[in-house]
Amino acid sequence: MTSVIDGTRFARAAATRQAILYAATELFCRHGYRFVSLRDIAAEAGITHPALLKHFAGKEELLAQVAHRLDASAALAGSPASELPFAAAARRQDDVPGHDALFAALTGEASAASHPLHAWMRDRAADLRTTRADALAAGQEGGLVDPGRSAADEALRLTAAWDGLRMLEQYLPDRVEVAGTLERHESLIARPLGWIPPGTPPVAEPLPPAPALPPIVDDPVASEAGYRSGRERRAKIVDGAMALFAREGYGDTSLLDIATRVGVSKSALYHHFSSKDALLHEVMRERDRRIDDRGVADRTASAAEVVRSFADGAAANEADQPGLIELYAVISSEATPRSHDAHAYFEHRFSSALDGFASMLRAAAADGTLPPHRDPEHEALWLLALWDGLQYHWLYDRDGVDVAAQLRAHLADLLPDVGRPH
Repeated sequence: MTSVIDGTRFARAAATRQAILYAATELFCRHGYRFVSLRDIAAEAGITHPALLKHFAGKEELLAQVAHRLDASAALAGSPASELPFAAAARRQDDVPGHDALFAALTGEASAASHPLHAWMRDRAADLRTTRADALAAGQEGGLVDPGRSAADEALRLTAAWDGLRMLEQYLPDRVEVAGTLERHESLIARPLGWIPPGTPPVAEPLPPAPALPPIVDDPVASEAGYRSGRERRAKIVDGAMALFAREGYGDTSLLDIATRVGVSKSALYHHFSSKDALLHEVMRERDRRIDDRGVADRTASAAEVVRSFADGAAANEADQPGLIELYAVISSEATPRSHDAHAYFEHRFSSALDGFASMLRAAAADGTLPPHRDPEHEALWLLALWDGLQYHWLYDRDGVDVAAQLRAHLADLLPDVGRPH
């Protein structure tokens, strides 16, 4: 009789634990990890807060359990030797409820060293690159990947772009389909680096100037209004908020935290910003203003030259403003739930960036510098996802990942130098 009772208790406890995990998964994906409390999870699971604490010590343990469960559920299965495994793996991930939404947010959020899963996500990223390099090397032996490509570098770029695509899909679901984009990429890496189809006409010189990229920020001088002392205090508040949002995340940073860091009263902070939402938007606009201020140095540059120069911009960002890279990674990932204050901002930002990249690559195609087998829309999406994804991986491994070098390698493949043999 005792064994029957014990068995019933065990089954009931296991069922309760599963209910908690499912509730946590649902809420983390719907609202984001930082915006969900243990009481929220308990209510979703239909139990009391004290009952939840009998199974899990805290929210960090729950997040780890959820991430491990979803990752195991979407683990790579065997693929036919006649195809690369990546698009098929993305489709399996799509079939695991909550996987893409959680890891879209977690990849960027956990890039901050203070995040509870930073070490696990860092090690996971390294393991994924190794596993995918092995798959690419096998693909080279099977004739699926050109042997002149570096399996390790291709694996890094593929993994980074995959992470970027997953995040972009949360903002632009009508324009991003991860598995289909990976499938097209698989077909492209079967070609040699910088491949141009035989019979492609030579590029005619001189090349016309590139179309202008639209500014990221619509109101570049909005923060200049007011007296000088007020502008200086406002700028100081924005800088302090940038640092705290990057380190602690938007959800875990209070206006009092920011006021204390900057050395102003909370009422003085409210004089400049009516809410934390308003301050967050100004922080993101300030980051993007700094990018806009760099602009394109040479107004006579062709579309291909402008796109190739993106790698120089990435190198400057890494050298001059690493804190802004972390801020962007953390907040853009944290804002993937539609309920987040900054979701609409990033939705607009990514849509505009994708439009701008596509316009530039369509111009390169018209010039003849983008080879005819390269689709400008696909390449714009891949480039945007790759750039963001490489920044995530750099934040996890600053010594081992060179964002600018990897972008240059991709762009050399995408836009071969004029006059290169066909």
